[in-house]
This record gives sequence, C-alpha cells and structure tokens, in this order.
Amino acid sequence: MRAVVVTGYGPPETYTVGDLPAPEPGPGQIQVRIAAASINPADVVLPSGVYHDVTPLPFPHVPGNDFAGTVSAVGEGVTTYRIGDEVFGQAIPRALRSLAGTSRPSLGTGALAEFAVVEADTSFVTHRPPSLGVEEAAALPTVGLTARALMATADVQPGETVLVIGATGGVGTAVIPLLARAKARIIATTTAADAALLRALGADETIGYAASSYPSGVDAAFNLSLPSNDLTAVAAAVRPGGRLLTITYPVPEQEWIGRSDVDLHFVIDMDGRLGDMRDVADLAVSGALPATIGRRYTLDQAPQACADFVDLHTTGKLVVTI
Repeated sequence: MRAVVVTGYGPPETYTVGDLPAPEPGPGQIQVRIAAASINPADVVLPSGVYHDVTPLPFPHVPGNDFAGTVSAVGEGVTTYRIGDEVFGQAIPRALRSLAGTSRPSLGTGALAEFAVVEADTSFVTHRPPSLGVEEAAALPTVGLTARALMATADVQPGETVLVIGATGGVGTAVIPLLARAKARIIATTTAADAALLRALGADETIGYAASSYPSGVDAAFNLSLPSNDLTAVAAAVRPGGRLLTITYPVPEQEWIGRSDVDLHFVIDMDGRLGDMRDVADLAVSGALPATIGRRYTLDQAPQACADFVDLHTTGKLVVTI
C-alpha cells in the first residue's frame, strides 16, 4: 500500500510517500480502506522527537489519527462491523498506548495510508451516517470529541460570556457552534481574514491575538492554542469564580496562572467519559457540529499538508483524500 512514511525523527519536510505492506487485522481489529484523513498535532509532534524520552517512536512510522473509510477486513471475534461498512473515528499511534484510555483504547497503524488497522471495540470509532460526507467525517473526530469535552466541563449557561483563544483552528471552529447553541456570548481571537468565518459559525465578537485585546470579567475562557504555562493574561480576563479551560501541554498548575479564584481545568478525555464518536456523528448530522475544512490535499501531497500544519496559519482542518 502507499502511505506517508517517516523513517526517523525530524520535521515534516523529511516525510515521504512510499510503499509499505498493508497491515492485517488481528483479533478484535478491523482493517479500513482509508478514504480521507485529517492532520492533528500528534502527526508532527511525535515524529519531531520532542517526546522521544517519554514515548519512543518505532520506525517506519505512519502518521494520522483521524480517518473515514470502508471496512475491508475484520479480525477474529469482531461482530460490530462487516466488510463494506462505512466507518470513521480517531485511532492514536500504538506507541501512545500508555497515554490512551484505560478502557477500550483506540489505537491504530496510521491513517495517512491506503489501509489502516484499528480496534473494533472502542467508543472512538463508529459507523459513518450516510448524510455525513467522507471528508467532513475525517475532519471531525479529534476536534469533535475535544469540543464536546470542553462543553461538558465548562457547563456554559445561557447569557454567559466565553473568551475563545485560538478560535480559527480545528477545535475552535468546532466549539464555537456548540457555544452558540448554548446561547453563550462568544468573544473569539482571530485574524481579520477569518473574522467573517467565525461570526458565521456563531461568534458575537472577534478580537486580535494580542493579550491587550482581551476583555475583562468573562465567565469562562477556552485556551486552544497557547502553551498552558503561559496563561496569566488569559486568566486575568476571567471574573472571580469563573473558569479557565485549556487543552494544551504542559499540564497546567494553579500557581502558574496567578489566580486562586479561577477554576482551572485541563481538558482531555481519553476514555470517552464526556462523549464518544456516536455523539460526534449525531451532532454533525443535526447541523450543530459543522466541519470546517481549510485546505484539501491528495495522499501524494500529505507530507506538504503536515508541513503546512506547522508553518502556515490554518483555518479549520487540513484534510487528505486517499
């Protein structure tokens, strides 16, 4: 099969597209013929070597967590799926097994390939509804799960003001429609070029990225882009008793934000306690969770997609069709 191949630690410019043996499903696994995949931070961070000491990466490595495709083979004991079923979901590299959920972890062989093998018994893979397009399904898994987890943790009430930092990325463009549905007042950071898109998704006000632009007295702030050890300015925008939610590493500590009167939450849900892929599918089909696709690439262009994810300002998701 053809796949994006990483042969050693380095930047995306070192990735190539080459031939590898197609992975075969073992017991409890399914093989998926990939139709589309989308780019996520792990696709470039893990091969960079930043976390080499914590999670060594075996080579050759095929990146890609989020996918949509067709079941092409089933392993022993699988009853949930049949050959020909349309599926989509998130499956993280097996090298991250220690960081995956304790119950039914979703692991895979890499979605930037013609075929991938993923676990069948996981809440992060499900059947793709006919009304959800392949590219949209590939764009939604990680950002949809994260947006749901943010909303469940924040418990936003109608009329509350929420500041969204990094609103133009994949998670931002997924969570803003959910905040709008919750009848929150949304203030989103963006560039002037993306302001109209965010307003169309439901933002009430858009501001620049500079901390000097942040409002004061917001009920909640969602940090989707800044390192979590650099949130003092974001915390300063939150009212006493308000909430600050962040999805970025390093895992934050209360003293880092300089506020003891703000509830700090690091939001990550590797067990699917706050929502699973069926919930993402239902929200997408209802129109509450639209997929925002900023750029599209072919498999041969997938290394460039990974490089663009690092080097360019991206809006929504970068999707690779296989």
